[in-house]
Amino acid sequence: QQTPENELSFQAFEWHTRSEPPKPHETHSGNSHWGRLARILPSLAELGVTSLWLPPGCKANNPQGNGYDCYDLWDLGEFDQKWTRSTKWGSREELRDLVETAKQCGNRGVELIWDAVLNHKTAGDAIDETWAVEVDHQDRRIEICDPKKVQAWLKYDFPGREREGMKYSPLKWRAEHFSGTDWDQRSQKNAIYNIIKAQYAPATRPGKGWMEDVDKTFGNYDYLLFSNIYYAHPEVRQDVLRWGQWMIEETGVNGFRLDAAQHFSWSFTREWISNVHQASRRKYGKDAFILGEVLSGEVGRILRWLDFVTPAGCGHSQAWAFDAPLFYSFSRISEDVRKGSKNADLRTLLSGPGDPDKASLVSIRPCQAFTFVTNHDTQTNQSSYTPMDQGLKSLFYAFILLRREGRPCVFWGDLYGTLGDKKTRPEGPACRTSTRCLLPSLMIARKICAYGEQRDYFDSMSCIGWTRSGTHDRPGCVVIMSIGKPDKWTIKRMTAGRPGERWVDVLSEREARPEVVIDEKGEGIFAVKGRTVSVYVRGDCEAGKFPVLFNHDVYSQ
Repeated sequence: QQTPENELSFQAFEWHTRSEPPKPHETHSGNSHWGRLARILPSLAELGVTSLWLPPGCKANNPQGNGYDCYDLWDLGEFDQKWTRSTKWGSREELRDLVETAKQCGNRGVELIWDAVLNHKTAGDAIDETWAVEVDHQDRRIEICDPKKVQAWLKYDFPGREREGMKYSPLKWRAEHFSGTDWDQRSQKNAIYNIIKAQYAPATRPGKGWMEDVDKTFGNYDYLLFSNIYYAHPEVRQDVLRWGQWMIEETGVNGFRLDAAQHFSWSFTREWISNVHQASRRKYGKDAFILGEVLSGEVGRILRWLDFVTPAGCGHSQAWAFDAPLFYSFSRISEDVRKGSKNADLRTLLSGPGDPDKASLVSIRPCQAFTFVTNHDTQTNQSSYTPMDQGLKSLFYAFILLRREGRPCVFWGDLYGTLGDKKTRPEGPACRTSTRCLLPSLMIARKICAYGEQRDYFDSMSCIGWTRSGTHDRPGCVVIMSIGKPDKWTIKRMTAGRPGERWVDVLSEREARPEVVIDEKGEGIFAVKGRTVSVYVRGDCEAGKFPVLFNHDVYSQ
């Protein structure tokens, strides 16, 4: 039986991604993001990308909104609403073209993962008057004023879809469909308002509170931002359940990333996931890919969400979550190296810095761990910015790409660079040496030579390694990385291959590649320079494909 090719996800945007969507009354643009993705997708598939994490392509509250400011889930760039027909990313027609291109890429097509913003809406079309009470920012269970009537932008009429008979969904949203908001037009005040039905005391009030099946940060973390969707309302539940099925059946996406997953009803999420899987089985004959954003450094919080939303008896593969603890360990070690701290210890990448709740998700639940090095929220000057040395990212990418466990994701900004804005300077691709970016080579290495059993050599604070044995039809590799001084070489004896075989470091320049000969015991002495990673493969095993030539100037393509 043939060994399946390794899975690899690619986050197909960064916070400042440039896109010029079609003009009004046009369906296509030469510089829209959907169009650009369709052009570069074949080259990404060549690097081993098997799925694209797309940005939220639903109608936002302005033409250049990234989509996390969601206005209408059912408008994918089809209706004239919010001063535009297309979304920032492109038109519905361009999305269809991207879906068709994805089906043709690679040996089995590239799957598309849609970023679903189901926690909140924003930019209502008109004011709706409703009863509400302010709550404490640090404990959302504590009311800090008497109930009062507020004027909130909670009327959603969707005039673009209304002109076409409320196409796709008949629901017009009102205050009853929300449990919280952040603005009172009457008092011109920004606060966290819990929407209620009447002005009774909390103990006797027949109105709604926050949903209880959410994360418990701030007492109750149902409310995050904008206008909070109330998932106890049957019309809301039905509308969003239908939307998930519609996206699978009608648009051709293969799965979802659930934005702010810990902030909206976990019981509803479980039902939603089950419905999406059913739709995917009908259309594709397999489950959809579901990924939850629970950006917490405490693995227990992530496990609680996973265990709650996974439908009973369906197996853990029903849902995945970001391995935030591993990501924070990358940052911790990067900062220790930058500061010259004696605490820098590569052996703690999986286990965390001593606290069991800081252990990586991939070490506990490898079949549900979505591993990453950076994303749009953690890049410079964003809401969850986390410092990380651009050079050391080559070590961290090797760690997620070339190991057996988890499903890794490469970030757009690390492969193509980020554009920045008025407050943030542009940054080039990560993982750079003096001559090139190593990330494409690491991606190809995952595709062609990261297979088989794994043996770890985590025996030094500053230098760790592991071997992949290969399978009957796909080769393995040897990986060694060091955070030692840049001019210092470190060696490690590891078991690999057969006696007499020659193994070479494919990340080095071709004319100066370190070479290792396997001895009679089946062992080799592998070397790495400080602050770098080396990947050794058998000399006759695809070594000629390295270094990988890749066009990082994405906006010229």
